[in-house]
Amino acid sequence: MIEKNLRIISLIASSTEIVHALGLGEFMVGRSHECDYPATIKNLPICTAPKFQVDGSSYEIDQRVKAILQESLSVYKVDAAMLEQLQPTHLITQAQCEVCAVSLRDVEEAVCQLVTSQPEIVSLEPNSLADFYEDVKKIGQALAVPDRAQGLIDECQKRIDAISKRAEQAIADGTNQVSVAVIEWIEPLMAAGNWMPELVELAGGKNLFGQAGKHSPWMSWQEIIDKDPDVIIVTPCGFDNKRTLEEMHLIEDQAQYKNLQAVKNKRVYVADGNQYFNRPGPRLIDSLEILAEIFYPQTFQFGHQQAWLNFTEQKSRATTLSKDKQIL
Repeated sequence: MIEKNLRIISLIASSTEIVHALGLGEFMVGRSHECDYPATIKNLPICTAPKFQVDGSSYEIDQRVKAILQESLSVYKVDAAMLEQLQPTHLITQAQCEVCAVSLRDVEEAVCQLVTSQPEIVSLEPNSLADFYEDVKKIGQALAVPDRAQGLIDECQKRIDAISKRAEQAIADGTNQVSVAVIEWIEPLMAAGNWMPELVELAGGKNLFGQAGKHSPWMSWQEIIDKDPDVIIVTPCGFDNKRTLEEMHLIEDQAQYKNLQAVKNKRVYVADGNQYFNRPGPRLIDSLEILAEIFYPQTFQFGHQQAWLNFTEQKSRATTLSKDKQIL
């Protein structure tokens, strides 16, 4: 039986999605500034804010974050007064990345100022798919719905297994396995780590950069040239497709870009990192489906085309249209 006095504040976008997937969205009373799915969550009070300007280029954001971290300061702030006003029974935060979301330290410092509600702090640390499952269990246990948590895990695993088996069969039947570079940040260049190498492999790709369960590593353009991937996916953390497209010229302008196999074969893609790939919630499985669609479009069609686009095809069409206009 669900406790009717639950008052949940989620300070991570992914845990907000987990809470809703467990059927407990009605008990949420507050959220972080980054929580935006499902749409109903936007009506809740915001309990956090960044300490830096979030607009600007990837380089400018990188420099602002590094400047704050070099002073051993937190990147985000927690509104202790708002927490006190909302009187939560549970606060969900994370200890995985101080750049991506509010940290455990931030929350603990804010909770020290709380006197009345004494909320239980649930701290998550997702670095892999296995960690995502553990986080679901941890939230399910804290909110007294362990059976729902296990049901969600079983559903995710079922979807993953189905995709992995179809990808393996497609390759066994003669489809060429693609080598893949996933770029998580544009300037400076960063490869995708954590759960992303796992997702690439499960979707039938050969992951070239980043290690499963490890933080995302910096990379050089020369490394991309040397490994010459069949597929390049650009999915910056926190960026939607529109914002990523605004910075794709930084990649296009790199030496030998046009000589890469992925470019020649029109297999450079932009994908929504904010909503999918960089958010370790239930939609990681949607992210896997997106990868499968990109890698092997003849085998997989899940209907996620609004979440990704073929950048080289788009550029090719734009160039053709421009030439046609000049002729006219």
